[in-house]
Parts: sequence; C-alpha cells; structure tokens
Amino acid sequence: MRVLFVVTPVAGHLSPLAPLAWALRDAGHEVLVAGQPDILATARAAGLHTATVGEPFRMDEMLLGRLPAGQRLLQSWGRFPDLAQAADFARSWADHNRTVLPGYLDLARAFGPDLLVSDVLEYSALIVGGVLGVPVVQHRWGVDPLSEPTRVQARETHADLCAALGLPGLPDPEIVLDPCPPTLQLPDVTPGTPIRHVHSHGNGNLPDWLRAEWTAAASDPAADRPRRVIVSLGRSTLALNGVPLFRSILRAFVDLPGVEAVATVDREYRAELGEPPAGVRLVDPVPLHMLFRTADAVVHHGGAGTTMSAGYAGLPQLVLPQFADTFASAGQLVRAGAGIALETAAEQDDPARISAALAELLAEPRYTKVAASLGREMADMPAPSRVVEGLERLVGHAG
Repeated sequence: MRVLFVVTPVAGHLSPLAPLAWALRDAGHEVLVAGQPDILATARAAGLHTATVGEPFRMDEMLLGRLPAGQRLLQSWGRFPDLAQAADFARSWADHNRTVLPGYLDLARAFGPDLLVSDVLEYSALIVGGVLGVPVVQHRWGVDPLSEPTRVQARETHADLCAALGLPGLPDPEIVLDPCPPTLQLPDVTPGTPIRHVHSHGNGNLPDWLRAEWTAAASDPAADRPRRVIVSLGRSTLALNGVPLFRSILRAFVDLPGVEAVATVDREYRAELGEPPAGVRLVDPVPLHMLFRTADAVVHHGGAGTTMSAGYAGLPQLVLPQFADTFASAGQLVRAGAGIALETAAEQDDPARISAALAELLAEPRYTKVAASLGREMADMPAPSRVVEGLERLVGHAG
C-alpha cells in the first residue's frame, strides 16, 4: 500500500513518527513524507523519501520574535495549554492550513495513498483523508494534553474550510496511536492504540570516547565509575533564549562531587555558554540512546521525544519544562514517581535547587526502581511492526 505522512512543520513532531515509517517500509509498503521545508532535513536524516509543500514555517523564529529580550518561553508565556490558548492555536492553525492545504491535496491526488499518517495537530491530513475517502491515523508524541482540547476548537475554526470542500465537518482519525505507556499518560485522555516507542533522535557517529567506555565496561563490568547525568535541552530551548538556563544546570554539578555531566550542545552556543565547570563534558548532539547506556539520570526540558526515550531506557528524570506539553510530561513523571520537576523560572535558574534535586534523584532508590519499571512497561508495548499489521487490515491489505 501507499502511505502518505503529513506532519506539522516542526522537526520534533516528525521524529516520534519515524519508527512507524520504517516499519511500514520494512513491510514492503511505499512511504512518502510530505511537509514544509522545516521537517525535510529530519525526514531525510531518517532515510525517508520526502515531498516539499509550501514555504518554510520557521517556528523558532516566530516564537523568538514574540519573546521579550532575554526571556525564555516559561518566563514570558507561563504554562500552556488552557481552553483560551487552545482556541487561539486552532484559529491560527486554520489560517495556516488554508495556505498549505491545496498543495497537500494536489500531492495526495497524484500519489494516490491508501492511508494517511499525521501527528495529532496536523488537521490538513484529516481534511485530505475526508476529501479522498482515505483513512487517517494520528500518532501521539508522548504525554498528550494538547490533541483533544485543540481538536474540539479545530472543528469550529475549520468548519468553513471543510464546507468548501464538501465535508460536513472536520473528520476524526480512524485510529490514534499512542507510544506513551498507561502509567505515564494523562488519566482523562482517551486511550489510544499502543505502539512501542523506538529511539529516533536522528543519525550520528558513535564518539570515540564513548566507544572506549563501552569497551572498558565490557572487559571489566565490575569496575567503579562516576555516576553520570545526561543533560539535553533540545535545540529549540537553546535557540529561544535558553543558554542562561543551560549555564545554571551545568553550575549545579559543582556541588555534586562524584557525579559527572555529559551535556549535548551545538557548537554555535559554546562561546555564549562559557567554560564548563570541572566534571562537565560538552559534546556535539548525538542520538541520545547512545549516551543513555552509561547514564544514571537525565536532565531535560520535557520534550516528548526525550521523555519517552529516557523512560524507555529506565532512567530517572529531572524535568525543567518550558512550554506546552512539557509541563504535562513533567507532572506525569512526578506522579508516577520516576522523576522530579522544577516548574518555575526561579527554581530553574538556581543551581542550588537543581543540585539538590539531582542529589535526591540519584540517592533515592525509589526513583530508579520506578523508572526501571516504566522502561519494562514500554518494552512490553507492541512494536511498530505489529502495529503495521493492524494498519494493513484497516485498509484491506494482507501485506
């Protein structure tokens, strides 16, 4: 069968869907990823065929332009979402979809998909599927506070667009796939079809220093090593005035003797970040699962991809949420007992608070125990290859 992926123009929204695309292709199906230029590099790095629709969206530039000088999203916008913000998002997204929908419809008519796959905020896919009579599958990223409230508002804001195309309203997806384990998912979210999370943080070369560590550990598994914390805030957090936050996190390790940090950061931010404290190793971005193998805990911003990957690796997490669904990820990890969250700017900007939280996370066995249980729960979820079998049945194909 032919499968068309249509994804919102944010690179991080595509990454969680890539393993399903791999599984579909491995099963012999034709996969094409359609999107604005913003996601194409991520798709190509994942080895997926692409088609460009529309102009660059430049989400980070748009958000940065709305921030006061030097402030990050948490300081300026606070928590998200609420119903009013969901309505604002749905209205702005409807205006955006009017510009890209014709291109998606033209491409879909030419490609002839049997199935469409989208993330939970790409309503164009629902409309294209409705117009062409093709089933649409939506794929959550992780903990999901956004899709259901925004879809309620999107039905209203997309009503005229749907009517112009002969649709009675915004269609619903046939299936919603959910990589988030039930222990971590929000209790009031409609249960989705489970699909196992697979690490999909892009391509990268195994660093020589990490390869040497793996070799040493294999030859002497009982050897003592320092406790290690991985720090990863994602590229967008740094781009949106997040370097001072990153600096505060690294300073926290001064008060953690016997604990070392491995922090992923693009070289363009190194000068502004300054010389790291002793015990902190700055590394170029690398697929995180390579680093998780030798880690004891993770510090991150609550992005869905990092939350899910650290969860699957069975690692305790310290979350410093900044925007949108990151607060839900942080809250659910705390409720599950697999992590600690610092949710205010004052807490996040205080190296002593970060240090104390990390000391607790590393010293209390209950965090490691719950995190390991969460990892086992995620490993027991159906692999993408099994989910593909269900999608084949959905569209009437045997394979």
